[in-house]
Amino acid sequence: MSRDISEAPETGIAHEPPRPTPPRMTFEEFLALDDERTMSEWVDGEVIFMSPVAEKHQEIMLFLAQTLGLYVQVHNLGRIFLPPFAMKLEAERRGREPDLMFVSQERAHLILRTYFNGPADLAIEIVSPESIERDRREKFGEYERAGVKEYWLIDPDRESAEFYELGADGRYRMAAVESGGVYRSQVVAGFYVYPAWFWQTPAPTLEALRELKLI
Repeated sequence: MSRDISEAPETGIAHEPPRPTPPRMTFEEFLALDDERTMSEWVDGEVIFMSPVAEKHQEIMLFLAQTLGLYVQVHNLGRIFLPPFAMKLEAERRGREPDLMFVSQERAHLILRTYFNGPADLAIEIVSPESIERDRREKFGEYERAGVKEYWLIDPDRESAEFYELGADGRYRMAAVESGGVYRSQVVAGFYVYPAWFWQTPAPTLEALRELKLI
């Protein structure tokens, strides 16, 4: 994408126009934005706005919301949340909004009206070109330090899915996908996915629901 370059008239030196400073506010002020904060996160007092997501990103998120969401509901395991619903990481001074997060029944008391007050049990991020650095480095470290027990990174462009589980030492380790191409969650009891499901168009929602014995 071309950059908007301005040229100083006296020197002939090209300069990039200054980037707008992200607005600063408290976490409570961020939450009070309501609909105005769609596709945004709170990072150490700054509101970071996200780029619109691609069609495949939406399709994968909807597929997981339907399959994982119904599984969690049927087995009474907890709740799932989609953006805009923040996950407040107090020590990190972050209000992140994973593409999907799961909160276990045992921690439901931390669910507040507009955010979850603590690290989710499972956070899922669907990577886009714009979010690679944020998802793979910034959020990876934040979620690890905060104690998110399971972190999924799904990259539609590369058709790759990585599943990280928090060890006893507080560090993430990439979990193995079984020889049959299945990953079994350690946080959502009994739930599993075939990563190949993510790349199918249209998403194989009914097939997955039958496989999980939900219909």
